[in-house]
Amino acid sequence: SAQQTTLHEEHSLYRNIVVAQNGTERCMLFRARRGMGRESCKDMANPKEFVFEYASMMLGSLFLNPSPKRILIIGLGGGTLPEALQEMLPDATIHTVEIDPAVEQIAYDYFNYVPGPNTENFISDGRVFVKRAANDPGKYDLVMLDAFESDYIPEHMLTQEFLEEVKAIMTLDGVVAAN
Repeated sequence: SAQQTTLHEEHSLYRNIVVAQNGTERCMLFRARRGMGRESCKDMANPKEFVFEYASMMLGSLFLNPSPKRILIIGLGGGTLPEALQEMLPDATIHTVEIDPAVEQIAYDYFNYVPGPNTENFISDGRVFVKRAANDPGKYDLVMLDAFESDYIPEHMLTQEFLEEVKAIMTLDGVVAAN
């Protein structure tokens, strides 16, 4: 098997982040409570193929609403989901929300993440962003909750109150997909 190489290590405001590569697979790892958890991985030789099954499952939400006009993704990681959605739905407006500016920078530097012309990244706590978005006239047709660590989901994004806040920023036929 190929040897794992560490490409980058950083202690951000929120966590220890490591970018490691094993063969063509590059992963962003967060120092989890037990060891290292793989948060975002990309096969650099086949960048359009998902490494994690959950990403494909999240895109299954498009069966319920196949042409969302406005999409919100909470949790950027390496940018896998917004990149796939940009390609599939080039006219959709995509907002990504990532609490950790270091994660956004690593997505650019190590995962070749390039936001499309209709994609905007916000550095914010996802819950705060959702609360503020309730005051905006534009609603989301698709909300993807992808803020997680391998053994942990932020508690304030697991509450019924948070899901009610998400519902308030969605269109009537909007869909929520959660990792």
